Amino acid sequence: MLTRGSRTKTNAKKKQTEAEEHGVCPRHVAVIMDGNRRWAEERGLPKQAGYRAGTENIRRLIQAFAERKVECLTLFAFSTENWKRPKNEINPLFKLIGRVLDRELEALHSNGVKLVHIGDLTPLAQDLQRRIVKAIELTKDNTRMTVCVAFNYGGRAEIVDAVRRLVRDGVPEAEIDEAKISSYLGTAGLPDPDLIIRTSGEMRLSNFLIWQAAYAEYYTTPVYWPDFDETEIDQALAAYAQRGRRFGGYKDIVVTANGATSNGHAPLATPRPATNASTLPFSLLPPPC
Repeated sequence: MLTRGSRTKTNAKKKQTEAEEHGVCPRHVAVIMDGNRRWAEERGLPKQAGYRAGTENIRRLIQAFAERKVECLTLFAFSTENWKRPKNEINPLFKLIGRVLDRELEALHSNGVKLVHIGDLTPLAQDLQRRIVKAIELTKDNTRMTVCVAFNYGGRAEIVDAVRRLVRDGVPEAEIDEAKISSYLGTAGLPDPDLIIRTSGEMRLSNFLIWQAAYAEYYTTPVYWPDFDETEIDQALAAYAQRGRRFGGYKDIVVTANGATSNGHAPLATPRPATNASTLPFSLLPPPC
């Protein structure tokens, strides 16, 4: 007999399968990974235990979304506002991120995962900057899946920087439109997020992808990030599949993997090659047959 929990998981997986079959699985999912400290506090553990648990969960997250054929995943790891936190909380977090990057980089690269960073690296320690730049350079030509890490990132700062570079490059006023501005953002070349997930029950965007998220669907769960598992992912994707995405029109629009739309209009974004992420053989997934 199915328990309530198993029925929920089964129903969510069924809806997600139906969504994939009808071409409404999101191409780009962005995640605000919230609740690490509260997860630790509720267990009587130090804050760093929560950050460690949250960092370890990234491995499971990438695997799960890859299996569900999401081609681009953006993770909000550290915001420009997070510098307000105590140094004894921030510094160990930076060390932890560096260790995880070193541990996972070769496996990700050897199996075709492209790593992208958005945000400002200059305030970081030189050693951590070099490691991040190395990861980006090493994986820049990979095409199987894109994992974009928003680290020391703020949406408003990103837009201000884009405007400054437009002015510096002498772009004529007549040439400045949405596409031109998008091309100056850190996410240039990536599709805008279709779905933004926030864990820990908060209902705000927190200065995350505020330009790119203009037509994104939002989903929030009370589950803290370290406990955000495959069942939660399936529920989020099932909820997304039920949304009506009209982009200002009357009829729901489904955007397929090649950028075409269900209502016969031109693609909403520059088409990119379809990615069958479920075949990714990197260490986070089972080895290929």
